Order: sequence, then C-alpha cells, then structure tokens
Amino acid sequence: MTAPAERDLKQRAVVALTRARERTALLTSCVDDGELTAQHSPLMSPLVWDLAHIGNQEEQWLWRAVGGREALRPEIDPLYDAFQHPRAARPSLPLLAPAEARAYAADVRGRILDVLDGARFDGAGPLVEAAFAFGMIAQHEQQHDETMLITHQLRKGPAALSAPPPPVKESGGPLEREVLVPGGPFTMGTSDEPWALDNERPAHTRIVPSFFIDTVPVTNGSYLAFMADGGYRDERWWQPEGWAQIREHGIEAPLFWRREGGRWLRRRFGVTEPVAEDEPVLHVSWYEADAYARWAGRRLPTEAEWEKAARHDPATGRSRRYPWGDADPEPVLANLGQRHLGPSAAGSYPGGASPLGVRQLIGDVWEWTASDFLPYPGFRAFPYKEYSEVFFGPAHKVLRGGSFAVDPVACRGTFRNWDLPVRRQIFSGFRTARNAEPA
Repeated sequence: MTAPAERDLKQRAVVALTRARERTALLTSCVDDGELTAQHSPLMSPLVWDLAHIGNQEEQWLWRAVGGREALRPEIDPLYDAFQHPRAARPSLPLLAPAEARAYAADVRGRILDVLDGARFDGAGPLVEAAFAFGMIAQHEQQHDETMLITHQLRKGPAALSAPPPPVKESGGPLEREVLVPGGPFTMGTSDEPWALDNERPAHTRIVPSFFIDTVPVTNGSYLAFMADGGYRDERWWQPEGWAQIREHGIEAPLFWRREGGRWLRRRFGVTEPVAEDEPVLHVSWYEADAYARWAGRRLPTEAEWEKAARHDPATGRSRRYPWGDADPEPVLANLGQRHLGPSAAGSYPGGASPLGVRQLIGDVWEWTASDFLPYPGFRAFPYKEYSEVFFGPAHKVLRGGSFAVDPVACRGTFRNWDLPVRRQIFSGFRTARNAEPA
C-alpha cells in the first residue's frame, strides 16, 4: 500500500471514530446521571452500560488485539459481555458509574489514536488489512448509538434531544405506486467492500424472477387505511404467532401511537404530535408489516429482491454500492446519521433513487423483508462468530436499508440487519412487493 493510500485510510478511520464518539457524547450528556443509570425498558440496557461497553470493545479489539498491548481493565470484561448478561439483568450489575465510564472510554480512545497512528495495513493480517478493525469498531459504536437513541425514544419525560425537521419533499409530480424490477441474475453481497462485515460476504450470484416493488415505503396514511378496515381485528391477515402477540398485548396500532380526540397521535422523543400521513410508518413489527401486505393483496419483498432493487443497474449489469451509485452518502441523497429525529416524507431524496426509480431504499426506516437471517454461500465468521453466526436461522428476520438513526459508516447497499419478528421499538418500517405476471 502506498503511503498516501495509508494516510487516507487512517484519516477515514479517525473521522469515523470521532464522529461516533461525538454522537455517543451527545446521547449520554443530554440527561442526568439518574437517567443514565436507569433502565427505561427491560428491552434495553441502561445508557451507562452502552457507554462503558463501547469503551470495552474498543479496548479489546484495538488496544489488545491490534495494538498487542496489556489489558487496561480486564476485570470489567464480563460485565460488558453482551452474551453473558441479558439486558433486563444489567441494571443489577456493578457497572461503572457515569463519570468513571466516560473517563474509561476517553482513556481508551486516546490510546487507540496512538495505535492507529503507528499502524501498518499491509501484510498485517485480515483484522488490520484496509484498517478493517478500526472500521468495525466505528460501526460497532454507531450501532450502539442507534440502540441508545431507541432507549431515548422509550424513556418517559420531557424531550432531551432536538434536531431540525427533515427537508420538505422536492416536488416532482406524482410517483408511480410500484416499479418493475426485471428478472435475471445479479450480484448480491460483497467481497471487496473493505469495512463490510462477515454476514455481507462473499459476493455471489442470485437469480431473481421479475417482480414489482413499492416506489416508496408504506406510509402512515396507507397504514391508517389498514387499521380503519379492521386490520388488527381480522385474523385472516396474520401469522398465527403474530395474531397471538397482538391479542395478548392488546396491540391495535404502531408502537407509540394513541387515539385521542378523534385523531391519532404519536410520541416521538418526548414530544406528542399528530401522526403525519405522508411519512413512512415506523415502529411496526414484522408481523404487522406482513399482515398489512396480505391485507393489501401483496407481500413483503425477499432480501434478495430488496437488494436487487437497491443495487442492480440493468444498463450495466453491475451492482452498485448504493442505489445512486458508488459515492458515499450525502444529505441530499438519504436521511441518515441522526440529522433528523424521524423519517422524511415518502418520495423524498429523488437524487438517491435507484436506476429503476425506487426511492428511499437507504435511510429513513429499516425495512422488514420476508427472509430469515441466513449465511451466504461461502460464509466465514470473522472476526468472531458471535457477531452473526449465532443469530442465523428462522428466529430472526432480515431488515434492510438503514433508518434516520443509522450513521453512513454502518449503512450500505449490502448491509444486513436482523431482529426478532415481534420487535417494535426499533426504527422499522417496510415496503411491499408482488410477483410480476408471466409474459
């Protein structure tokens, strides 16, 4: 690797790590210590756990594994092992207090920047090649920042965060409801994206029959029509497990919605407001998304269909990094990075459309797909099986595309998210698809 290329990689890593830490600081400095140590939902960790966990992962992977240095705080490794303690049990652990957690994370970061400065990326093994470990840790921190943002949404009390509203949708005339994606082979996954995670690899050929996919994510207005038609009361549309879930918990609307004064309101980060009908629906489970699709006479797209719609360029036959091309995301292309505290109106960001004209495939809301989370052919766990491999199987459904809460470093056309089909606290929405009629 040439010296300029190595300098560019180091600068990219510094920018990604710094941006992540600035966001972590924002999410943990806007509330007092009592809010940091409280558990706002049994589904989530106390914010102070995430803060110290971020520092601990950075110490383990960059200070110890990459830098080859002696452990700084080995005694806290078990406390911040996500697999050793479920979230509901973490408040009972002897966690670092907020001030100590901040000091620990800051101390680790200062040391890591020195490790990065002296690192060499050629011939040092796959963990360091192309600065992978530094990119992995930046993505890890941003993923926990998204988790902490979810915790902020779940917490009660007045607003602690603020952000400008998304830009007004550019006028460009009415959009077609759906787009035809031609059938045939395409390249799914990646083998050459340097910071791609193991479940995105390797690139391989998939053959997908022709299908139609929604031009934009399903909106609140469309979802309200499903609700008004008795969608939550009609067993026909529901998977048995989903029907049992909504009956057991009395679910009749997306999470954080309530009916008051003849209209639907929602609570978003401490602010109660009317449901905006032109925004993509948010905080729905896979079961709710699947039920809506059945009610609409459609279905959820498979993961392969979603990725083909997002990446395949019929004119060239190649798969792009993003719907708009290979360039990194910019604010005019997608709603990412917590610049706003909610999705933009459906139809926004025309510059970020795919070659076939599908919009908002990246950013705004995570999109449920019909697919289980499974490995690609030739999958190899790296650098540890607990990142992906232990979650493979029918228990988890794949989400694609990222949300307004996702940083660009952790969002690309190949990125795969997954969760249990009952989850609603995540920033999840969906779009629907249907088979193309045979010619």
